[in-house]
Amino acid sequence: MSQGTLYTSGTTRCLPVQALIKKFNLDITSVDKSTVADFEKKFPLGQIPAFVGPKGFKITEEIALLYYVTGLIPDEKVKTVLKGKTDAEKTQVLRWVSVGNTNLFSAIFGNILSIKGITQFNKKENDGRFALIEKYANVFEERLKTHTYIATEKITLADLQCATAWTTACSSILGADFKKAHPYLVRWLNTVVASELGKLAFPEFKYAEKALAYVPPKKEKKDKPKKAEQQPKKDAAKKEEAPAPAEKKPKHPLEALGKSTFILDDWKRKYSNEETREVALPWFWEHYNPEEYSIWKVDYKYNDELTLTFMSNNLVGGFFNRLTASTKYVFGCMVVYGENNNNGITGAVMVRGQDYAPAFDVAPDWESYAYAKLDPTKDDDKEFINNMWAWDKPVVVNGESREISDGKVLK
Repeated sequence: MSQGTLYTSGTTRCLPVQALIKKFNLDITSVDKSTVADFEKKFPLGQIPAFVGPKGFKITEEIALLYYVTGLIPDEKVKTVLKGKTDAEKTQVLRWVSVGNTNLFSAIFGNILSIKGITQFNKKENDGRFALIEKYANVFEERLKTHTYIATEKITLADLQCATAWTTACSSILGADFKKAHPYLVRWLNTVVASELGKLAFPEFKYAEKALAYVPPKKEKKDKPKKAEQQPKKDAAKKEEAPAPAEKKPKHPLEALGKSTFILDDWKRKYSNEETREVALPWFWEHYNPEEYSIWKVDYKYNDELTLTFMSNNLVGGFFNRLTASTKYVFGCMVVYGENNNNGITGAVMVRGQDYAPAFDVAPDWESYAYAKLDPTKDDDKEFINNMWAWDKPVVVNGESREISDGKVLK
């Protein structure tokens, strides 16, 4: 009897599960989701890998599927090694599987997509993700100085999952400098890739000789409009009935403040394309006009309800998307600090004028946030603004230092 159907695509997220199926000859059929017309009817979130087992039993989420497929392996000793023998080992395996599948993976793919131009490139966000990748690399490096594998003394699901993230990064956005700086991580990765399961999961893996770099798209030259042909005088004399004027859209309330001497678009370009601490922030403070703009500390009111950090970051992204009507008048960053099931959202946002409400009330959820005006003439407030826009220092919350895990730029 068939053990089920695995729905996949070209993404590397499917590699560990596919390797297990091949290695242990499991009776599972692999199908590319693009060939299945009703895939999203079966799986409304549209995510892969996904699985349908006997009697319509369904599984989504990569970690759950990885553990389920491992459970189908007939050799109990093999299953024990892959999942961990003792409770302590099982916990460590699950811990590292989660590490390889959450923030690290999101940071890697976020930079790949933006560098390739698939998503909008933003230097600040890319730098933030690279800093997060480096932080993870250092954690791996410390662990692997004294251990051959990442969770136990043998290859486990943790090694497969984490190697999926690092092979993706090292074959694209991380170059020779990264390899040189992290010899223990590279030694471990080579060991996993050369293993029996690794050969099945990563058969085409090669280190990038040179890291991918963003290349701005070339601006298309616009053809000059041709001059309208001169109409005969008798035609010009004829007056055609003019079309009714289109109904004017209501102006944004901040439009009434007129043009400012501080050119917001100049600042946004400077921030996106220059080093934040070294170039962008000094430029900002040199040109900022506090009579035309004000800067506000923005805090999410319900941090106790937040769970996973990537979900908190998605919450910020949704809030920013709903502020689209005000983007001509605002700039700022909001960050997620802390870790899964213990995190919060804060940030610093500059708005045109001296009142925050006209800029934020275009978003239906704006009242879910608290707003406090910052005074850049005070050292603490200026330091908070710099830290929020640079993302390179921990956030101090109630006297406690909390690491930044992710964030978004509003511009």
